[in-house]
Amino acid sequence: MGFRSRLALPYWRCGIARSERRRNALHLKAKMTPCVSTEVTTSFELDQFQKDAIAVIDRGLSVLVSAPTGSGKTKVAEHAVAVALRAGRRAFYTTPIKALSNQKFHDLIDEYGKEAVGLLTGDTAINGDAPIVVMTTEVLRNMIYARSSALDALDWVVLDEVHYLQDSSRGSVWEEVIIHLPKYVRLVCLSATVSNADELGEWITSVRGPTEVVVETKRPVELDNWYLVADRLDDGLALIPTLNDGKPDRRGHQYDIDPRDRARGGRRRYSTPGRVEVVELLAERSMLPAIFFVFSRNGCDEAVTSCTRAGLSFTTPEERTRIRQIAESHVEELTDEDLRVLDYGRWLDSLERGIASHHAGLVPPFKEAVEQCFVEGLVRIVFATETLALGINMPARTVVIDKLTKFTGDGHEFLTPAQYTQLTGRAGRRGIDNHGNAIVLWSPFVTFDEVANLAASRSFRLTSSFRPTYNMAANLVRRYDAGEAHRLLGNSFAQYQADADVARQEHRIEGQSQKLLRLREDAECVLGDVLTYKAALDAERGVRAVRGGGSHIERTLASLKPGDILWIEGSGGHDRVVVLSVSNRKGGSVRVKVLNARRNVIQLGSKDFDDEPTVVAHIDLPVPFTPMKPKFQKAVSLELDRIVKRLPSSDGDNQRRSESNRNAVERHPVHGCPDRDSHLRALRDAERVRREIEGLEKQIRSRTGSLVEHFDRILQMLEQWGHLDGWKLTERGERL
Repeated sequence: MGFRSRLALPYWRCGIARSERRRNALHLKAKMTPCVSTEVTTSFELDQFQKDAIAVIDRGLSVLVSAPTGSGKTKVAEHAVAVALRAGRRAFYTTPIKALSNQKFHDLIDEYGKEAVGLLTGDTAINGDAPIVVMTTEVLRNMIYARSSALDALDWVVLDEVHYLQDSSRGSVWEEVIIHLPKYVRLVCLSATVSNADELGEWITSVRGPTEVVVETKRPVELDNWYLVADRLDDGLALIPTLNDGKPDRRGHQYDIDPRDRARGGRRRYSTPGRVEVVELLAERSMLPAIFFVFSRNGCDEAVTSCTRAGLSFTTPEERTRIRQIAESHVEELTDEDLRVLDYGRWLDSLERGIASHHAGLVPPFKEAVEQCFVEGLVRIVFATETLALGINMPARTVVIDKLTKFTGDGHEFLTPAQYTQLTGRAGRRGIDNHGNAIVLWSPFVTFDEVANLAASRSFRLTSSFRPTYNMAANLVRRYDAGEAHRLLGNSFAQYQADADVARQEHRIEGQSQKLLRLREDAECVLGDVLTYKAALDAERGVRAVRGGGSHIERTLASLKPGDILWIEGSGGHDRVVVLSVSNRKGGSVRVKVLNARRNVIQLGSKDFDDEPTVVAHIDLPVPFTPMKPKFQKAVSLELDRIVKRLPSSDGDNQRRSESNRNAVERHPVHGCPDRDSHLRALRDAERVRREIEGLEKQIRSRTGSLVEHFDRILQMLEQWGHLDGWKLTERGERL
């Protein structure tokens, strides 16, 4: 499918037949004879970034390749594998998931033969002594900690999807491998397009030696981003571009829901398109084949069932015959009972229609059959979870994203630019499509601007998620002395980024400190003290002077009790309210739910107060506690009204205080200064800069040595639990 071009390949493949390459792989000490450029048939000419990266490998240096998904980064990795074999050495190819390891295993077998390629994953071990071994990254990490002899003849390691090091649950494994791998091993790190590739390359250089960075930002196939909405009024689907000239399409905002309408509920004009409708639209607009990302296994399977029940079918009789052949070849080792339990007949019926699902819940024969059928162009629509985006070679014309939020186990989170880039990287088949398509479905919980911002993000900043764990601590104690373990932690990318941030923050502090001095000079007045004049002005305007920021207000709010009566002053006058509840939010903020005399329930935070609130009285709240019921609210408001009437009136005091404050302002010597406004402006700016400096200093304190301190706290916990005795693992600790 598509065109084929001819080019001069690197020396290690020039004119060498596949059978000969296999023999060379089997005999590590055999020498592959370099030859001059000989033209051979291949799919595409190498891009410049591939040539540049291959040249780095030929110079014997590690290389980091940052390029879009589908641009051909693996060609660089394959070159490193061949260079290792030519030198009579070994090469390891690591991937983040088993599915990708399995696919790469079969690709390399096609190139070098079964005897030359091994596979090591968590549950599979095939030919582990082979010169080329494909494995998950965790397997290599465990080999390093075990000081496996398999590392002795190792020359090159490919770290595929190295941007995975930002994954919160597994990312530290990539850093452990990069730090601990023997220094004589060279790396080929393959990453999606990240904005700080140079920073990552500099870190690898600092811990491993010279590492060159090769960056490619251009996609091999241009991407068109689309927004799809179901419109009840027009009884159809509206498909509009997400971006026009790099900016959000103006029409997109008309589909946003007013937050007040969302709260009221009821029938809406716009809704999320049904999956069957979407597939029919893709077929009508010649946008198939497509990958439809649904972030749940059940959702994928249900979508296939819906399409089948709707009678959708995209294949010819000849294609159905070929699909059946592929399916039967993959399930030939399964028994009839296995096939019955797996509902093979229903699965095959959908597959023959050109419709399939792909997720970790499928048995490998089914999943591999789907992959082969899709690559051969026989399956037109695959409903898949996000694991399909991790490097598996299944490009499509179109990618559809069901929603921009996904459940992480702790809650629902919005897709990051990295995740969006990874998913849409499958859109557009090189040599076949002029453009790829990425379609996001409308959701009542996501605004059009949020969709457009993701679509406009061409790259993302790679941030380390490296944090010491109990298992990591045990391995470090087992393998290293205390000083070396601490040095290794200090070598992490997380600490490197923290140190770089500290340097940037210190530079920022230096600049802002100079600015603060200039502002304070500008705020000085020969007639008097501008600070006391501003305090008098604030008092006159009813603005309370800020005393140490909002932290003291947060502490006061946190100390409130249900039933406390507060006096609240604002620009619209004053009010007295009853505290119903106090809640601590993530990040340390406090929210207070109160009821006023008009029976309105209001949520208040520190930003709603100019100064800490004052408790003027206390009442006992009715039982049962049902604050949203009118009966409860009526009882509380009546009691509040009764208490307020007994409190002394402050109106006269307020008037006298206001006159006194006004006189204080007019009598102040700075009031007559012709430059008083510029003095006040400089004073306000100085206060803002001072708070910024305090914030930066706080960040520096939290970052400096944070990883080592966290590691030491873990060691203390392990010792308390009996896993550690000094710097030695106990019998219990050895089982970690």
